[in-house]
Amino acid sequence: MSDGQHNESNDSIFKIAINLAMACFVSGAIIAGVNFVTADAAAQKAEELKNDAMKALAQEADTFTPVDGKEGWFVAEKDGQMIAYIVPAVSKGYGGSINFLVAVTSDGTVIDYDITSHNETPGLGDKFNQEPFKSQLRGKKAENLKVVKDPSDKEHIQAMTGATISSNAAAEGVKKAVEEVVQLMGGK
Repeated sequence: MSDGQHNESNDSIFKIAINLAMACFVSGAIIAGVNFVTADAAAQKAEELKNDAMKALAQEADTFTPVDGKEGWFVAEKDGQMIAYIVPAVSKGYGGSINFLVAVTSDGTVIDYDITSHNETPGLGDKFNQEPFKSQLRGKKAENLKVVKDPSDKEHIQAMTGATISSNAAAEGVKKAVEEVVQLMGGK
């Protein structure tokens, strides 16, 4: 290979590298610009979704007030009277972490819950956020939030067929929220 061809080859590689660097820089600038423009709208939408989820959990509530010292906690109130605490919880399922919002009365009774994110198997393990499984947890206290496989045991939670790990994870996440509220209330 002659010296001229070698320099031409080096110049070609250098030009490709410069073009790639410029494309990355321009792409990064476009992404940063879009993020800058849409960040406020995305934050507002996330807040709206959280408020909608809280309203669905405590439908009677007209206000949701943050709880001092408890990140992500809210007191759901109607006409100034406390209805429930809205408590975030996390549990480990078959596919990883499951994030919840749980509505719990001050005496530690589950009103309702919603799964905010999960990676459970679609059509199987993700049924913990649907009926009839979901209704089994409503009205329960911590001592009854245990998954069983005995259909005659109506005091506890019946496992979803083929999704026992997901069933346990849902019950455990809700139970954690209940126990935190009971602890906050002084163990009543």
